Amino acid sequence: MNSASATVEEVAWDDPRAAALRAAMSVEMQARYAGRSENQDAVRAAISVDPADMVSTVIVSDQDGTPVAHAALRRLGAEWEVKRVIVDADRRGQGLGRLLMAALEDIATRRGATRLILQTGDRQPDAVALYRRLGYTEIPVYQPYTDAVPFSLCFEKVLAAPVIDPDDADDRGERDLSGAAR
Repeated sequence: MNSASATVEEVAWDDPRAAALRAAMSVEMQARYAGRSENQDAVRAAISVDPADMVSTVIVSDQDGTPVAHAALRRLGAEWEVKRVIVDADRRGQGLGRLLMAALEDIATRRGATRLILQTGDRQPDAVALYRRLGYTEIPVYQPYTDAVPFSLCFEKVLAAPVIDPDDADDRGERDLSGAAR
């Protein structure tokens, strides 16, 4: 599979396909960061998300309709933060991460964002390499990660000037890429 044969779909945060990809990500991250922090409760609190803050969730499915990648956007104060970027381990290296990030950048720009921020960890070199290739630059670790997850690596990308299409947004500024009612 390559990104040309993939389907990008904006879904609800609680979509079962999105939830399954996030669950797989949690298992992978627990294994990568096992024993890394003495205060796991603080780490869990820092990386948790309130579904009410999520403004977009995107999944990528293969040609058979199997979901293979996930990413989301949330509002963190005045910022737009990229969250839960995961590509199925067997599908990495096929351009799906670039496809996900391009979709998020498009959604954020259409909704008025001027930059995206994100947090990743020092045990995710492939993610760091992807973000750098896409033009993200490293920034200081920001809250809520500063104290709880000091091994965080944080990035930003300044987006092109927003072009907001009023026909493309509902009253909360949300866009439905799938054409389905929300």
